[in-house]
Amino acid sequence: MTARAADGVGLQSRAGDTFEGPRRSAVVTLSLAVAIVLADSAIVTLALPSILRDFDVEVSTVAWVLIAFNLVLALAAVPAARLCIRGNARGAAVIGLVVFAAASAACALAPSFGVLLAARIVQALGGALVIAACLELLVVTVGSQTRGAGLWASAGVAGTAIGPVAGGLLTDAISWQSIFIVQVPLVLLALPAVLATGRGSQKREHSVDRPHLAANLALALISAALTAALFLLVLLLVEGWRQSPAIAALTVCVIPVAALLAAPLARRVAAGSQAEAIAGSILLAGGLAGLALLPDAALAWTVAPQALIGFGLGLTVDSLTQVALRERLPQTLHGGWTIAARHAGVVAGLAILTPVFTADLKAAEQPAREAIAAQVLDSRLPASSKLALAHGLADQLVAQRGRVPDLSQAFEDAALPAAQQPQAARLELALDDQLERATTRAFRDAFVIAAAIALLAVVPAALIRPASEVQA
Repeated sequence: MTARAADGVGLQSRAGDTFEGPRRSAVVTLSLAVAIVLADSAIVTLALPSILRDFDVEVSTVAWVLIAFNLVLALAAVPAARLCIRGNARGAAVIGLVVFAAASAACALAPSFGVLLAARIVQALGGALVIAACLELLVVTVGSQTRGAGLWASAGVAGTAIGPVAGGLLTDAISWQSIFIVQVPLVLLALPAVLATGRGSQKREHSVDRPHLAANLALALISAALTAALFLLVLLLVEGWRQSPAIAALTVCVIPVAALLAAPLARRVAAGSQAEAIAGSILLAGGLAGLALLPDAALAWTVAPQALIGFGLGLTVDSLTQVALRERLPQTLHGGWTIAARHAGVVAGLAILTPVFTADLKAAEQPAREAIAAQVLDSRLPASSKLALAHGLADQLVAQRGRVPDLSQAFEDAALPAAQQPQAARLELALDDQLERATTRAFRDAFVIAAAIALLAVVPAALIRPASEVQA
């Protein structure tokens, strides 16, 4: 079936059409719902250090806040899509929006880490219905398979890119719970648009086609590699370099800005092309390799690598999604396959990279302990003060084992005389610098592996047939 035939689901719409009145409002709110759900795959990234401390869990445990959501979304995306095309997409959207909103409220009110994980699972189930149904409803609203799928894919890229920044700013300004509270009214804004939209017309199509294996595999690999940028980099900034969530959010906003700039520029040249996917994979790999080679803990060193990552994201995810949906009906089903591939990739990335950097962090504990002890002994503080600090620092290292330790409490507990405070402050700065350098090295292997995963995406991307050959 040709792309032109695929558009024949109702009102015809040209690529350059603008939407007015209720139709524009429906497009905006449906796209917003998609963006919010897909933002949730990474929106809590900058909040993880706060969640880690509030529930007193380790880094490897808190990662399940991301893993649980992405794993369930990957598993539920295709069944949700099948439900939408066989039944009532409008009803599925209403149920999905209400479930997602209720689960978001439960996340904000969670009294324990276990309850938070359970709520995240329910959130993902509701989110799967929202994503699948909104693709079908966007197609009905704009009257074009191609245009509706393009809006849906772009909303997903925007949500994925902006999510961590929004989450970081909310965490710093209010609390991590506010991330979930804000989502409740925002996602429910789509309800009037859903209720005013038709039931969906793609269910008439029964030309079931196998998923686009090359495009979906490339999406999975790209998503796995992006985990390092959206998860590991944030942990490095907040836990390793002791930046506030707001500063970290402003720092990582380079990625969404670059991604949003790259997507329209690429679309003018060769949207959905093989070259675009390959170039984006290489840029992503280069940015991740740059993060592995950071010379010190200065935020400025992360800007150029993040720009490469953002351009890689903007070139690959939108383009590969368009390839995966092109010439395949019903598009809702194949949209479900792209979501499954992307979020399975996120889970795989977390499963591969989290053990690597946590093992490297633990391996760095003993050398860091020895270096701290040496600097305390070499300081100009009196012996009694050195002894008090040594005991306090040892207690902090043990209490915060499995994390990047915050040593400030040991200096506060030592209660050194005012005359010794300047020397103690210099010692604390030196110890923090030592920990920052050790932490930066501990994340290096994980970034290198992520860069290699991004390069692997070049292989399936190279198997994508040019659009001209598909339409021929």
